[in-house]
Amino acid sequence: MTGDERRPRTRRTPTWTTRRWLRVGMTGALVILSLLGVTGAWVLERTQTISNNLTDVRSPSLATAFRLETSLVNQETGIRGYGLTGMPDFLAPYRQGLADQRTHTRSLEELLHDDRARLNDLEAVRDAVDTWHENTAEPIAAAPPGAPSSLITQRVAEGKAAFDDVRVALENQQERLRADRVHARADLESTVTLRNWVFGAIALLIAVLAALVFEGLRRGINRPLDHLGAEARIIAAGDFGHPITPTGPADLRRLSGEIESMRRRLVRELAFTEEARLRLDVQAADLQRSNAELEQFAYVASHDLQEPLRKVSSFTQLLQRRYGGQLDERADQYIDFAVDGANRMQTLISDLLNFSRVGRVHNAHRSIELDTVLEETLSALSVAIEETGATITHDPLPALVADPSQMAMLWQNLIGNSVKFRRPGEVPRIHVTAAAESGLWRFTVTDNGIGIPPEYAEKIFVIFQRLHTKDTYSGSGIGLAMCKKIVEFHGGTITIDPDYRDGARITFTLAPEPPQVSGPTEPSEATGPDAERRR
Repeated sequence: MTGDERRPRTRRTPTWTTRRWLRVGMTGALVILSLLGVTGAWVLERTQTISNNLTDVRSPSLATAFRLETSLVNQETGIRGYGLTGMPDFLAPYRQGLADQRTHTRSLEELLHDDRARLNDLEAVRDAVDTWHENTAEPIAAAPPGAPSSLITQRVAEGKAAFDDVRVALENQQERLRADRVHARADLESTVTLRNWVFGAIALLIAVLAALVFEGLRRGINRPLDHLGAEARIIAAGDFGHPITPTGPADLRRLSGEIESMRRRLVRELAFTEEARLRLDVQAADLQRSNAELEQFAYVASHDLQEPLRKVSSFTQLLQRRYGGQLDERADQYIDFAVDGANRMQTLISDLLNFSRVGRVHNAHRSIELDTVLEETLSALSVAIEETGATITHDPLPALVADPSQMAMLWQNLIGNSVKFRRPGEVPRIHVTAAAESGLWRFTVTDNGIGIPPEYAEKIFVIFQRLHTKDTYSGSGIGLAMCKKIVEFHGGTITIDPDYRDGARITFTLAPEPPQVSGPTEPSEATGPDAERRR
């Protein structure tokens, strides 16, 4: 045994792709089906032609030939009766027979216009009838009525022999027409049998092709894909060291190779990711500790800032009450500046505390009636509403699972802004609507105030962003930013309607049951409507 013979045989790697297998298989199937389809179409057309010939030509031709025979018999009976009796009444069936003869002859000519042999048979019948008409029927019909003469009686006897020739011609015609119909019926039966065989073969071929396609797909695609899926599930279960063995057509083998390359890269990436995750865990712990310290610092700093501010505000107000008007005008102005600055700083710190608490301290979700919350908010804003004469209406509002304090802050900021930013010389009119939309509740607050330019649609929801100076309209610039934070905390979005021009229209959505977000609780001053009233 040579060295080549001792060398183990290696399996040949498939070179045909799935697309090539499918293309070749479908091409072969389409060729066979096309041939059978052409044959089937020819058989159908042949069946239809024979059937039409049988029903539209052969059967009507035979029936018309019988009617032609009946019309000629009527003529012969009428002429013979007239010749034997001389009574004019016998000429009526003769003349009716002549009319029927012409009609049936024209019908046969139209039906047999493509059949030269049957037209020749019709011509033979016509010649025999013409001979009988010329020698017998017409002379007898032309004779005067009355008693029959010996000449008429003789013509009647001679006419019987002439009409026998007509009968022979008719019998020959009918026999050939009957034979043609029998032959057409036999052709139709044989063609129908052939049609059934052809379509049976087509159905059988389709079934065989379907079975071959199914088996080919199972072996060439499903089985390799199942194998690949099984190995992928092993890897997905955590055995990232399990290699993937390529199987199937060339393209599936390439796919397996690419997945194997991806697996090897994932192993490398996972090792790097694990190392990065360990570092991130350390950094996340440090960040969490830093955030907790920062929140505590912000809370303590805000409270520590409020205490000296309260003192500054109190003493400057005392100075204002005790020495107002006793010093010069410049001193009174300085005292007013100090009082205003201390009050605004105190309001700003309170608003900042409320802003930072949204989603962190305020997190007492429960089912609430927004109608009730809105009415409580309007009661809290009653002074401003009475001063401006504002008219506030609303549609029936739904019940939601939400934080009641945050809902109160939301309505208070939106209604308060609509009252504050009113159009000079015009009574504020505010309307609130609510409608279900795609699993959320969509609310709108529409007023007839000074409006919001569309270019500031995003800016107004940013903290400390103001469209007017504090001298024109008071406020800290936190209200709408707080509204945005409250709405997003409750699973919704907020925006302005840029197409509304008769004032401002703010639209926001709220989820019926927003995600529960837990946050640290802390002892703090009262929040909600009472805290907002101090603004």
